Amino acid sequence: MHKILSLILGLFFITEAHAAIRIKDIVTVEGIRDNLLVGYGLVVGLNGTGDNLSNSSFTQKGLVDFLERLGVNTRGANLKTKNLAAVTLTATLPPFSRQGNKIDVAVSTLGDAKSLQGGTLLATPLLGADGEVYGVAQGQVSLGGFAASGKNGTAINKGVTTNGFIPNGAIVEKEINFDFSSMNNIKLSLRNPDMTTAFNIASVINRHLGGKLSKALDPGTVELSISSNQQENIVTLLSELEQLTIDPDSSAKIIIDEASGTIVMGDNVRISPVAISQGNLTVTITEQTNVTQPHSLSHGKTKTTQTSSVSVADPGKKMQVLDGKSNLHDLVDGLNALGVGPRDLINILQNIKAVGALQADIENR
Repeated sequence: MHKILSLILGLFFITEAHAAIRIKDIVTVEGIRDNLLVGYGLVVGLNGTGDNLSNSSFTQKGLVDFLERLGVNTRGANLKTKNLAAVTLTATLPPFSRQGNKIDVAVSTLGDAKSLQGGTLLATPLLGADGEVYGVAQGQVSLGGFAASGKNGTAINKGVTTNGFIPNGAIVEKEINFDFSSMNNIKLSLRNPDMTTAFNIASVINRHLGGKLSKALDPGTVELSISSNQQENIVTLLSELEQLTIDPDSSAKIIIDEASGTIVMGDNVRISPVAISQGNLTVTITEQTNVTQPHSLSHGKTKTTQTSSVSVADPGKKMQVLDGKSNLHDLVDGLNALGVGPRDLINILQNIKAVGALQADIENR
């Protein structure tokens, strides 16, 4: 039991047991995706931890432009405030977001501001890749860390204070239209491309629909043809299809992270006939000092002598033989029997691969 526990503690071993998985969980509908938004704005209300305007010309220009929009002319003035910071905003616009929906916003400083703690973002447009405005962000910036310092120079920092976020900090102003009714076919993209899995998805869909309306175009794409009577009910059709289940297939692969000693092996790993021996010969040498005292009436002298003892500890492990039908479970059971630890297991797997007996790919991280 100790041998098995020692291996389990060092080896996080996952078997991909065949189980029915919903199509919904392994594919995405091509064209339905998130869209990235970005913006540039100002955070105000900082307690002297903002940008130094003499070092950040873009912050000063942003402040001047903002004040001009409010009717305040400060061009040419010597602005010295340190209570604001120029920031970049990033957000993700989910598919089918409607006007008025709210999304989260991440905030990061551009200049030499020390902290965004206590700051408020002014109204800032969020742009898509096409340059159009899809949202407007504004609100109190929340930080995942903090910074505090005393007059004698002592300081405490936790996390990064120049990055923050605003929960529900942006309002969607423009929608990205996606019209199902105009589509004659729909492509399903596999999250983990695999030829067999793509074929199985197409087969399951065809059996459900009672016709050859689906086909695998490549390991990562399954195409579904939309019949005329389903044109107006595509959402209902997709809702039915994504609940169908299949047994996903996967290639035989072993992932090794030598830094942490973590090994993850798929259930499809197979071992050709091979013999494995793992030796843990331990040699212990002990030095001991002996003192010899003369008789009380003799004229002898006290003497010291050194003695050495050598002991050899051999666990007596025998060679483990795995036949050609061995799978992942047989391999792990056999290596457990040899008392192999995770570090030794990494070397054994690489050596089995080197002799051509491991029918799997090894990927080092």
